Amino acid sequence: MIQRKLQRRDDLPSNVLLLLRHTGMRIGDCVDLSVDCLRTLGPDQWAIHVPLGKLKTERWVPVDSLVCQLVDRLRSLRPPAAPNAGRLLLPRPRGRYMLIRRLRAALQNVVAAAGIPARIVPHQFRHTYGTEMLRAGVSFTAVMKLLGHKSPDMTLQYLEITQPDLQREYRLARSQPRHLAPSRTVSSGSPPRADLATLIESLKAAQHVLEMFRRSLDEGSARRLLDRLANPLVKILAETRNLNPPQE
Repeated sequence: MIQRKLQRRDDLPSNVLLLLRHTGMRIGDCVDLSVDCLRTLGPDQWAIHVPLGKLKTERWVPVDSLVCQLVDRLRSLRPPAAPNAGRLLLPRPRGRYMLIRRLRAALQNVVAAAGIPARIVPHQFRHTYGTEMLRAGVSFTAVMKLLGHKSPDMTLQYLEITQPDLQREYRLARSQPRHLAPSRTVSSGSPPRADLATLIESLKAAQHVLEMFRRSLDEGSARRLLDRLANPLVKILAETRNLNPPQE
């Protein structure tokens, strides 16, 4: 919901917040990006250079075409009179601290407009990004590198690993083991459980697949159609969560 609101606004703060969401950067790292932070590494391969940050480390974060579009959009939104000193991607006429305050306030405004009562801060995007990367198949060590962490304990605090995640990983390991492992004969054709929890997880999985596919498309009618299809799915999932299974 927040992402769709940000996409519709398409102003500088909204595009910065989307950049945070899709790269896992800290807000302090993002405001220090240079104009030429995006580099092409090969065909359909890009990385964004994250400067020295909180832990005094710098890193290259692989990104997709969506992030390339966000960076290009931020470049186009720079005012013509923006100072060239330092060649920062994001102008800060009133200083770095005021720019960060402006971005935090923009997120609060979007959260309120979306009708979300929970307190949402930009740093939570890092948690979402890290969990998303892990669920997409990125190794734990690589997630550490993407987030710029120095210790596994720090990364574990960012990841939300649920029981469905464990079940999915276990089934994948049994069906496609990376190393030689004893196999067992299992009965085929066992249908999924017809209960509320399974229904909710299936709807969430459909949401995830739809969003991943939408991001893979270039801007156009197909992508806009998928964006419209996502809205009913959000409502269906919300209504489904309100269901109460019959007491046994």
